[in-house]
Amino acid sequence: MKKSDVISLKNVWKTYTMGESKLDAAKNINLDIKKGEFVVIIGPSGAGKSTIMNLVGCLDVPSKGHIFLDGRDVSKMHESELSKIRGQKIGFIFQQFNLIPTLTAAENVFLPMSFQDVERKDGMIKAEKLLNMVGLQKRSHHKPSELSGGERQRVAIARSLANTPSVILADEPTGNLDSKTGKEVMAMLSKIHQEGATVVLITHDLNLVKHAERTIFLKDGMIEKITNGRKKKVMKNKKN
Repeated sequence: MKKSDVISLKNVWKTYTMGESKLDAAKNINLDIKKGEFVVIIGPSGAGKSTIMNLVGCLDVPSKGHIFLDGRDVSKMHESELSKIRGQKIGFIFQQFNLIPTLTAAENVFLPMSFQDVERKDGMIKAEKLLNMVGLQKRSHHKPSELSGGERQRVAIARSLANTPSVILADEPTGNLDSKTGKEVMAMLSKIHQEGATVVLITHDLNLVKHAERTIFLKDGMIEKITNGRKKKVMKNKKN
């Protein structure tokens, strides 16, 4: 793993056992994501996107191979260790927003900080600043039911930045939004990336590829090809 790599997957396999049958959902994945990159991982249903997201996000561990996050091998860590790593290193943005309905926007943004023992006063000040950054300074005291879909996703983006993570992991962030609002959310993610964040976006939508510096195409649990957004250069995945 190079010093500039935030995430590195080396010969990663993920196999699920169902009765007497086995399913290889990820097959010999080799992928390095560099600090400050905007990477899109794309593929049809069943291509392995959710599996890769769970592995990259430390929500699961590989059956074989190694995953490094900021230089640490997380492949064999116990759930308690993975939970700590997730809280410190990864900011999640989900298709369903995953906001707590009884909390205000600011309280939802503060929530990840509370798990890292940040004082409420300090955390709420930071939450207000993050909501201001995503244009919701006047909606910070509203609950999710009082916000539009686009506003809820903006809260989720602010929440993903709460602990200054190494990686923003966005799973179909425009999936539940109309096209206009989806474009606004993507513009916001691009802005966050331009300010130095590492963004990994999981999607089935080819229209989002234009935002990527690199696009990883998945098929049947394998990397089919990798394209560079600016040079449009195609590199076949190397088999080991």
